[in-house]
Amino acid sequence: MKLVVTPVLITAATLVGRRWGDALSGWLVGLPLTSGPVIFFLALDQGTRFAATASLGVILGVASQAAFALVYIHVGRDSRWTRRVLAATVAFTAVTVIFQLIQMPVWAEPILVVGCLAAAILVIGEVKPGPVRTISPSMDLPLRVVVATGLVLGLTAIAPLLGARLSGLILPFPLYATVLAVFAHRAAGPRAAAAVWRGLLFGLFSFVAFFTMLAAVVVPAGIGFGFLAAIAVAAAVQAATLLAVRSRAPSRS
Repeated sequence: MKLVVTPVLITAATLVGRRWGDALSGWLVGLPLTSGPVIFFLALDQGTRFAATASLGVILGVASQAAFALVYIHVGRDSRWTRRVLAATVAFTAVTVIFQLIQMPVWAEPILVVGCLAAAILVIGEVKPGPVRTISPSMDLPLRVVVATGLVLGLTAIAPLLGARLSGLILPFPLYATVLAVFAHRAAGPRAAAAVWRGLLFGLFSFVAFFTMLAAVVVPAGIGFGFLAAIAVAAAVQAATLLAVRSRAPSRS
């Protein structure tokens, strides 16, 4: 599944970005298309309680994604993308460690994370369109696919070894968005990367909705109904956020 879903998603997000703007590509990869299947297989292997605990960790991991995006954008106007990714990864790790050490009421997690997403979007503000993207080199798309697939395979290989909560905290690491942002940065500058991150933050509302619903119903209702209910809620939220993203996402030729 990882070998199929990752190339398809990165290809789709890249083509969406080229047609409708970088923000839409970031919005698309906000869907739980990696973490969702991983939690599904964990539920089959480890049971619904393990999946529910991991889902609570995943929800908190969204706040770590917001920290990643903010640091990438604001670490320095003249910083290269390599330094931005390194600094953002350190920020993600720091927030993850904090959430691993503290405990909070289950009901408070989604509220905290939604607040973090809204605050991050306000801090980033409007992202002015960058220069028109030049024609991408012929190896651009295959390289994106290779990089993203390798990262997904590596991260999901170690996640089950870390326990339910820590696995959930690291699974939201923004692999897809990082690949899209870096390539956008290289092709059209930091404003294009910022558009990817802003689009991702809007898309993550559906991510939070998915895992909030899953954590709430997967134990009492079972795996099948739990995942169907989570998918339905995430789809509705994703459709709602599309309006906000499209109104600020100029198409590119």
